[in-house]
Amino acid sequence: MNSLNGKTALVTGGSRGIGRAIALGLAKAGAQVLVHYSASPKDADDVVSAITQAGGRATAVGADLGASDGAHKLASAVRKIVGERLDILVNNAGVSSAATIEEQTIEDFDRQFAVNVRGPYFLVQQLLPILGKGSSVIFTTSLAARSAVGNLSAYAATKGATETLVKHFAAALGKRDIRVNAVAPGVVETDMSKFARTDEGRDFTLGMQALQRVAQPDDIVGPVVFLASNDSGWVNGEVIAVDGGSKL
Repeated sequence: MNSLNGKTALVTGGSRGIGRAIALGLAKAGAQVLVHYSASPKDADDVVSAITQAGGRATAVGADLGASDGAHKLASAVRKIVGERLDILVNNAGVSSAATIEEQTIEDFDRQFAVNVRGPYFLVQQLLPILGKGSSVIFTTSLAARSAVGNLSAYAATKGATETLVKHFAAALGKRDIRVNAVAPGVVETDMSKFARTDEGRDFTLGMQALQRVAQPDDIVGPVVFLASNDSGWVNGEVIAVDGGSKL
């Protein structure tokens, strides 16, 4: 796989889980990867080490996308590293908090929208000057945007907003030859979905999937690499479900 040779990529939330797998996958395909982290520099450094030891190029970059100026600070740091060209932006960073409607707090609600919606929105805005012709912006959304899954109403609302942004950004940026798409995973066994590691969580997951195993982060990588590459050059404004056939 060398379809991304010569390209630069930023993966937000790239230090763990799905983001880590995506960062490694993009590097394997030939891209120089900036691995964003919020609060775990060691995890990001571990990803960078794995990429460089395999012969790739990577740099860790930190910023709190939940802060009002987080996207602006991250964009500034990215520009110092890559200069005037970023080819791939993967808006993957996200937080979730399970709560019933009765239990949902304003603080958790606002934090989820800040990280999951406001941060990516303004990161795209701030990176537009270096997203040139042929660039690809990829969001990570969720099965929860289209189906009721557990007590995730606030999180699901952020992902619904994300899928709306994909359409609007794709329409607005198409004239610049910038494509905007998304992948929508189902339940993936990560720290964010620890319940999938329990017997009860596994049974719940398999009960709504056609494919009878729990997804791993690597299952999400192929579609992201495809959307980042020229192979998807005529795909724009789409949300690709990567969920094992959930809620069919």
